[in-house]
Amino acid sequence: MTKKQAEDLAPTRLDPGTVVRTALELLDEKGADGLSIRGIADRLGVRMNTVLWHAKSKARLLELMADAIVAGAPVDGLPEPWEPRVRELFHRYRRALLAHRDGARIVAGTYAAEPATLRFADLMTEALLAGGLAEREAVWTGWSLVYFTLGLAQEEQALPDAMGPAFARRLDSGEYPSLSRAAAYFADTSFSDASFDERFDYGLSRILGA
Repeated sequence: MTKKQAEDLAPTRLDPGTVVRTALELLDEKGADGLSIRGIADRLGVRMNTVLWHAKSKARLLELMADAIVAGAPVDGLPEPWEPRVRELFHRYRRALLAHRDGARIVAGTYAAEPATLRFADLMTEALLAGGLAEREAVWTGWSLVYFTLGLAQEEQALPDAMGPAFARRLDSGEYPSLSRAAAYFADTSFSDASFDERFDYGLSRILGA
């Protein structure tokens, strides 16, 4: 069999799951900016059209990747009381995002109506409703928790350096008195793993009103 014949048969030996797993491997190695259909095709030893035959488009591939990332957050063994349940769900969600390089960036850029994403959203909404929130409050609180988690995880994964020497020099100018007053809490140490954990728990508490 020639190489062309083997590639032509690729749609029958590949499946979307294999394409997504390969895409996640490439993401972990090269980051979101290094992710491409061509790179996935090269990794699989097939043509770009073969990848697109399974993924339809890069946008669709990103949706499938996002759902696979969210699927990394297990939903079994959750606490029964509603507030600990919500907290545990989002701790697991955050860990799933951080488990892949630029994972939060991939998930934040999609609206994947896929099984793992919908299951997580359903359990989140169920817990918030069990806490006595009306339907609108439950949905809006859920969105706030999701956006907060995605935003903080993206910041953590970006390894920010904006609070370094340049930031300190700007504060020394005296033009930003409120920032100068709180400068100690904008220090480089605020980007340690422990600090991100603390900021995450603080944010959950503020949104949940606990």
